Amino acid sequence: MSHPLYIAFVWHQHQPLYKSRENPKYPGKQYRLPWVRLHGTKDYLDLVLILERYPKLHQTVNLVPSLILQLEDYAAGVAMDPYLAVALTPEDQLTPAQKEFAVQYFFDGNHHTTIDPHPRYAQLYEQRQDKGREWCLRHWQVNDYGDLLAWHNLAWIDPIFWDEPEIADWFERGKGFSLSDRQRIYSKQKEIIARIIPQHRKMQETGQLEVMTTPYTHPIMPLLADTNAGRVAVPNMTLPRSRFQYPQDIPRHLRKAREMYEDRFGTKPRGLWPSEQSVSPAVLPYIAEEGFKWICSDEAVLGWTINHFFHRDAAGNVSEPELLYRPYRLETEQGDLSIIFRDHRLSDLIGFTYSAMEPQAAARDLVGHLDAIARSLKKRQNGGGTSLEQPWLVTIALDGENCWEYYQQDGLPFLESLYGTLSDRKDLQLVTVSEFLDRFPTTQTLPARTLHSGSWVDGNFTTWIGDPAKNRAWDLLTEARRVLAEHPEATEESNPEAWEALYAAEGSDWFWWFGEGHSSNHDDIFDRLFREHLYALYTALNVPVPAGIEREVEHHEAGGDRRPQSFIHPIINGIGDEQDWDKAGRIEVGGARGTMHRSSDVRRLFYGLDHLNFYLRFDFKAGVELSSDGLPELHLFWFYPDAPRRLSRIPFVDLPDSEPANYLYHHHLGIDLPSGSLWFEEAGDEHQWHPKASRASMGVNQCLELAVPWDDLNVEPDLPLQILAVLVKDGKFQSYLPDSELISLQAP
Repeated sequence: MSHPLYIAFVWHQHQPLYKSRENPKYPGKQYRLPWVRLHGTKDYLDLVLILERYPKLHQTVNLVPSLILQLEDYAAGVAMDPYLAVALTPEDQLTPAQKEFAVQYFFDGNHHTTIDPHPRYAQLYEQRQDKGREWCLRHWQVNDYGDLLAWHNLAWIDPIFWDEPEIADWFERGKGFSLSDRQRIYSKQKEIIARIIPQHRKMQETGQLEVMTTPYTHPIMPLLADTNAGRVAVPNMTLPRSRFQYPQDIPRHLRKAREMYEDRFGTKPRGLWPSEQSVSPAVLPYIAEEGFKWICSDEAVLGWTINHFFHRDAAGNVSEPELLYRPYRLETEQGDLSIIFRDHRLSDLIGFTYSAMEPQAAARDLVGHLDAIARSLKKRQNGGGTSLEQPWLVTIALDGENCWEYYQQDGLPFLESLYGTLSDRKDLQLVTVSEFLDRFPTTQTLPARTLHSGSWVDGNFTTWIGDPAKNRAWDLLTEARRVLAEHPEATEESNPEAWEALYAAEGSDWFWWFGEGHSSNHDDIFDRLFREHLYALYTALNVPVPAGIEREVEHHEAGGDRRPQSFIHPIINGIGDEQDWDKAGRIEVGGARGTMHRSSDVRRLFYGLDHLNFYLRFDFKAGVELSSDGLPELHLFWFYPDAPRRLSRIPFVDLPDSEPANYLYHHHLGIDLPSGSLWFEEAGDEHQWHPKASRASMGVNQCLELAVPWDDLNVEPDLPLQILAVLVKDGKFQSYLPDSELISLQAP
């Protein structure tokens, strides 16, 4: 029997609990941040409405319980957040504090896709960027604030709704918005949000959609069972002072998620998305006992479990597809579970890279990868063949909301192109996970005790534990949980406030934002919310609140060196758009942090990558003219420490005989700033440099920005590289940077 290649798209829809637990120490609105409301009008309903236009295509969507609760609050009109409170204030009655708040926060969002397409919104944004916030506060009139408050909400309405008459009228008018207009915009938001759950239920009942769930407040279940699980993948991890070990909380989260699901969807959930795709042997019995039939995780977890590294060819396709593209069975005493593992690279292409490509080209690229997977599987069959003799399942699973902010029209052209192509293909079939498992019961078994303890992030838990700030948060949580355990009279029935506060504090999101790895404009609010939940727990128990709850878990201050936090896709024009580079790595240079290279013209550099290029940005000191003939040339040299290749020396006079200037390098990119020219070389025999074609691009204006295509380098996925920048004048070495370490990147 021949089969198409089966593909399971699994979209993860999640927001943390922004609802404030008000108390005298933390006065404020009911919701601290607006993201459920704004994403609710932009990302949840449209994703399934677009899919509904292509009835042959089936998909799976995960709706996290904490998201559902907040969507229902907004739909009912009982949720209020600071942004909404300002938007619903008459523009002529705004206080100075509200004006400052609007000028600072009402441009949040990717300006290329959310602000720039709307002339009036873009005009206000350009004034703030070019003339500064203080200028806006001094010169903006009542009508400027009225329009800003409206556009911050209008721009988050998904393009699929723009042809509705009232919305079309707002977009056509563009300016002159009154309080009455903003009230109607808010009503439209509630109307869209109110349709989300019913639409998902309807499409599940028709069979085109499978809706799954997640533990109640999105906790990392293996760490609830035992924080020592962090050392499975990272044996030398520094753990919190106190060991959190309350596995009994896991069935509570699972039960509440199941009960919510049954109430909203009228049936039992079959699939469970473990929070952050984090799994361990300890959590499996609880999942099976609660009646779930399948779970999903990441290919890194599978690799650790079977002691296999998934190699990829130069195009990024898995070399051993038969290991990844199949479900596995986990046997527990409470029943069997199926587990699927996502293709990490394909998921990341949608999540982080395709937004930078032309939509049709991105769709073609994804279909091309699926075709390559099918060809590879056919070749590896006994005797080859022109069709697939077994049913294989490619799982593409990712965040279903945040990535679309970077796509044209919120991803609509990309999805229409992709879905149109897939609808016409009989050899590629989109299925829900459960319908695949029903048709093709799992045959391959993984011993449950051998399942790796890890998450989708590098197969470990370092995103949520091990950092000093994350560990401090765990210590606060552990102490609060111990106090609750000392009050057996406080049951979920007799004291639900205490338990709800605990569940909220056990959510993964707080630990995501604490410490190294991730940051946002609202780190202080996440810190505050976490401690509000703990405060509420102590208050509900009527016991003294520890002094530590009053103090920030960490001091939130921008600046300093950092590693890249995510993929980036900067526009290479020399402008140095801060939003383009806000997730990049950053290194302070020279006088910026008082190091030895005080004479360097460069004060700061940024670095990052996506699946297409690696990127560098050099910020120069004030007064440096980038078009000046006297400016030194900038040269980049790099090598690949894990791959033996021909190497050559840095070819300049006065080069110091010390590390890293005396290292040998494989690639060299030269940049002449005044002329805007660049050239590329590769090391050959006898330490010679040989010219090589390159499609590297640069932009020189307020700074220097560079994009170097991975295709130019002919490197395998996951290969690390280390980069040194050298300043040269008249053929003579001037200085190098960074001054303390090489720039480290890894091909995706």
